[in-house]
Amino acid sequence: MRGEEIRAAALAEFARRGYEATTMADIGAAVGIRGPSLYKHVRSKQELLASVIDATMRALLAGHDAAVAGVTDPVERLRRAVEAHVRFHARHRVEAFVGNRELRSLTEPHRAGVLGLRSDYELRFRRLITEGVSAGVFRVASPRLAAYAILDQGMGVAVWFREDGGPGENEVAWQLAEFALRMVGVDGRV
Repeated sequence: MRGEEIRAAALAEFARRGYEATTMADIGAAVGIRGPSLYKHVRSKQELLASVIDATMRALLAGHDAAVAGVTDPVERLRRAVEAHVRFHARHRVEAFVGNRELRSLTEPHRAGVLGLRSDYELRFRRLITEGVSAGVFRVASPRLAAYAILDQGMGVAVWFREDGGPGENEVAWQLAEFALRMVGVDGRV
C-alpha cells in the first residue's frame, strides 16, 4: 500500500517538476514521509521513475491484448487496438506525459527494459497492419510508418483531451479509429 502511494506521489511530482528537478524530499513531503525515510520503501528516485514508466507500458500492452483477443477480422482488430490506445491516453494523461517526457531520464538497465516494452507495443500495431495488408484489406506501403502515425495520434490525446470540454472519450476513440482505418486504406471511412 505504501509503495503505491509513493509511486503515485512520484508520478505527480515528476509531472509537475520534471524528473531532474524532483527530489526524494519532494516525494516524501507529498506522502508525509521525510525524504531519507523513503529509502525504506524504494531504492532510488531512478527506481521510482522506472516503475512508473514500466507500469504504464505494461498497462498499454495488456489493454491492447485484451482489446484484440478473440477477434479475427483485421479491420475490427485494428479498430479495437486503436480505441484501447486512445482511451488509455485519455484516461492516463499524466502517466503518458511522464512516460514520454522522462524516457530520456532513464538510465540502464531501466532504459533498455522500457524501450523493449515500447518496441513490443509498436510491433503489435505493425503486425495488425501487416496482417491486414496480407489479407488484402489494408493498402499501405509501410506498415511500420502507419503504426508510428497511429501510435502518435493516440499519444497526442494525452496532451489535448479534457473530460470537461470538447469531444468526449467515446467520440475521440471512435473518430481516431476511423482516421487510422483510412490511413491504412480501408475504403468508405469518415
